[in-house]
Amino acid sequence: MSDVIVPDRSGVALDIAGAGVRVSGRWLLSDIDWRVEYGQHWVILGPNGAGKTTLLSVAASVRHPSTGTATVLGHRLGRVDLRELRRHIGLVAARGLVDEALMEEEGATAHTVVLTGHTGTAAPLWDRYGPAEHERAHRLLADLGCKDLAERPFGVCSQGERARIRVARALMADPAIVFLDEPSSGLDLPAREDLIVAVEDLAAARPELTTVTVTHHLEEVPATTTHALLMRDSRILAAGPAEEVLNGASLSECFQRPLHLDRVDGRWYARALRV
Repeated sequence: MSDVIVPDRSGVALDIAGAGVRVSGRWLLSDIDWRVEYGQHWVILGPNGAGKTTLLSVAASVRHPSTGTATVLGHRLGRVDLRELRRHIGLVAARGLVDEALMEEEGATAHTVVLTGHTGTAAPLWDRYGPAEHERAHRLLADLGCKDLAERPFGVCSQGERARIRVARALMADPAIVFLDEPSSGLDLPAREDLIVAVEDLAAARPELTTVTVTHHLEEVPATTTHALLMRDSRILAAGPAEEVLNGASLSECFQRPLHLDRVDGRWYARALRV
């Protein structure tokens, strides 16, 4: 295995073929075929237990598939050092990637939390951060609308502020692809909207960046989304351009309930139909 991983931008960002994940005799994913081009912005939708987070763990090089193949940034899992590959991948979750208990105890600022994205560590490694890294952390906080939070302790930031700080942290290593696993979980309406606007602005400002967002709420899908993937019972029901996939018939099948969809200013909204 090579010690240095370089994303292959001449191909596709993600290519999963015939993949499955089996744990304790149960298939969490089955027969997954999925291809993501550079510069696309995907959303993965489906009910709880559909396999969304498991698919994300394979795509983000956190785990290997039990069957089939997964090629991420031009490198096939099983033939590459996953730790090195993950240096080129941004991963944002509602909790877990940042050791919040440690950050709160040490009083780490938002700026410090973003800096840790450069080293991919929970605690800062100060000898690894020079003037360029400090400047980049400040710039990313500004890009995510958090410029004024730089010196604020992460532990006293609101949940919405923390969500945007996590995105800035994920961008610190200049990843080729960013995965967002239910980033709006636990946020109130204003905080959710602030995060969605920040993600939309990010897509507009960085046309080369590829993103994949996992959610089960259609209202959380950014207007900049280009493609959608629907999952149910560990399988893909539909995948393709968002305008083709996100419709009442497909979503009704996915969530097993008659649904009506509306779209306003590029955002989708769903409500159940009375029967």
